[in-house]
Amino acid sequence: MNRLRSGDADSAPATNLPSKALLWLVGSFALLLTPQWDRLPLWLIAACAVLASWRWLAQYGRVRLPGRWLKTGIMLILISVYVATVQGRFTVDTAASFFVLAVGLKWLETRTARDFYVLFFILVYLATVNFLFHQEILWALVTFAGIAMLLVGLQVLNAPELPAGMKSGWRRLGGLFLKTLPVVVLLFVFFPRMSPLWSVPLVSGEARAGISDTMRPGDISSLAQSSERAFRVTFGGEIPPYRDRYWRGLILDYLDEETWRQGQADGFRPLGRVAVDGGVGALKPDEYDVLLEPTDQRWAFALENSRAVSDNVAEESADLFRFRRPADSPVRYRLGLEEEADSAEEARGTDRRRYLQLPREGNPRARELAEELRRNMSDEQIVRSLMARFRDQAYYYTLRPPAMPDNGIDTLLFDEKRGFCAHYAGATTFVLRAAGIPARVVVGYQGGEPGAGGDYLIVRQYDAHAWVEAYLDGRGWVRVDPTAAIAPERIESGLRDAVADEGSFLENDWASPQRYADLALVQWASLQLDRINYQWQRWVVGYQGQSQMDLMSRLPGGFGMRELGYLTAGIVGVGLLIAGLISALQMRHGERRDAFRRVVAIWHRLCATAGVPVRHGETPLVLASRLAKAEPAAADSARLFARMVNSHYYSAGKEDEGGYQLKRMRRLLATMKRQLRRSTPRTGKRRD
Repeated sequence: MNRLRSGDADSAPATNLPSKALLWLVGSFALLLTPQWDRLPLWLIAACAVLASWRWLAQYGRVRLPGRWLKTGIMLILISVYVATVQGRFTVDTAASFFVLAVGLKWLETRTARDFYVLFFILVYLATVNFLFHQEILWALVTFAGIAMLLVGLQVLNAPELPAGMKSGWRRLGGLFLKTLPVVVLLFVFFPRMSPLWSVPLVSGEARAGISDTMRPGDISSLAQSSERAFRVTFGGEIPPYRDRYWRGLILDYLDEETWRQGQADGFRPLGRVAVDGGVGALKPDEYDVLLEPTDQRWAFALENSRAVSDNVAEESADLFRFRRPADSPVRYRLGLEEEADSAEEARGTDRRRYLQLPREGNPRARELAEELRRNMSDEQIVRSLMARFRDQAYYYTLRPPAMPDNGIDTLLFDEKRGFCAHYAGATTFVLRAAGIPARVVVGYQGGEPGAGGDYLIVRQYDAHAWVEAYLDGRGWVRVDPTAAIAPERIESGLRDAVADEGSFLENDWASPQRYADLALVQWASLQLDRINYQWQRWVVGYQGQSQMDLMSRLPGGFGMRELGYLTAGIVGVGLLIAGLISALQMRHGERRDAFRRVVAIWHRLCATAGVPVRHGETPLVLASRLAKAEPAAADSARLFARMVNSHYYSAGKEDEGGYQLKRMRRLLATMKRQLRRSTPRTGKRRD
């Protein structure tokens, strides 16, 4: 007889799991991976699809699950690809990707019910990982749907042949959801929320839409083709006019050939504690809240003459604001508006040299223009002359600028005269510096459209903008925006109106609702969905420590962290007590409703009266045998009654036989009572 090798045994067909249960497990895995598709590499998604499909085909004997050596080889190959992809980076993002890879490999050894349970709990953990990367309500619903599918699969695993199992399974899930929802809501509101004592970067090196710390001539025009949200803003008072919505982010003051960058980049700072709920309490008329989408950068966006109100953002030099850690998740912060500050202080010598820096060579015609202006005009007149040049001559604002590889500023100013805001801001700063006027490029956003109901503003990536600030003696830093002179409609009403003639607005983003401004229904649905997401982000995702303490402070008694702990323990205790009482009442109610159970209970009491009490774990036939031994006169009736009990609970009979069987059992009970009454005077005692 040949022995079966271990490798061959491992590759036996996998048929130990019910197919329906496995189908729910595979479907849940696919659904739980959906929120991470935008960050997982394509090879990893493909590998997970192949591995899960392999297991599904093995269920029907189409293929065999791999043996030990083949599984080891597959694991080593996929881990090697992962290591080559990660390239030494270790962040929460890369760790989550490795976890997804491990889940995919687990499919190759899922054979028994025990493996099903292991994979069940792993997928529940995968559901929690999703919330690290997506907190929008849509993805939350997708994740909850995946968990529901897991629970249905678990029910099918334990009762695969149960009639109407699918329908009853969803019904049980719905009942459990309704029962636990009040407790979940109470715990969400009152369970103490403490900020973590440490944190690591959530995502490192992942490309996100948004402005960067460098600006090349075509960068912002590429960004203008994206309708993704940059941030939302809620004002405590009146919303500023469109033309005044300049959201400053960072300053670019060093020109390296054609690239503007930060001359003094942000230095290293230790990571601070996570604080994503900076705006708490009611907004004052001069305050506004900003809910910023993840950027993986430290800079915050603010209007001019703002001040920090929340403690998760700090003001730095040049009226800029920074977080203590990169914004790798949605962050809410609060700022206040002040009256226009006096910025006419003298620029220091070092700063003056910093804001006059230019490459030694390049763009000779722009330098000649600056020299000519400086000979005949004051600094303020030079600025006005440049703006008049942009306004009066045939300069065009376009999302389709031509290529200007050599001496690009000269080509823009004297030849092509077609560009985007980054082109004109860079050229203006160059000419002003060449004329001896300190100047810098400011990058941020300009504009913002009202959300549903007009309660807040939505600033999108296509609102990205670059402008110039020039230092004028006696006035300080003054905003100089060449775009306002060339295309005033861009500053007054937005990018859509500024490029309406050339039809280039979101021309590469056909799926964006913002592209179809003429379809009122599409715009309405888009804004309503955004409002739901905004409220979800503010009041559910953003419900953190400060928000909770602010809410608790409004309750009578002045709740603190200790009182919250006591209250949470009380809620859990009361919830468990109520659940126990409901279960006990349901059990008693079930006994009253189950006629067979009542008849069996009467028989148990009759046996106890005859001196034969029911023992724990005793079967009906064993109890009948003991009763027959104690009371021979009732032996036949007792054994027949026990067989009928077994037939009812453990045999699949016809539904219409239940009533007839119940009548027979009641008649047998009456017969046993008469037999026991007649035997009592003769025996004189009862035996156990």
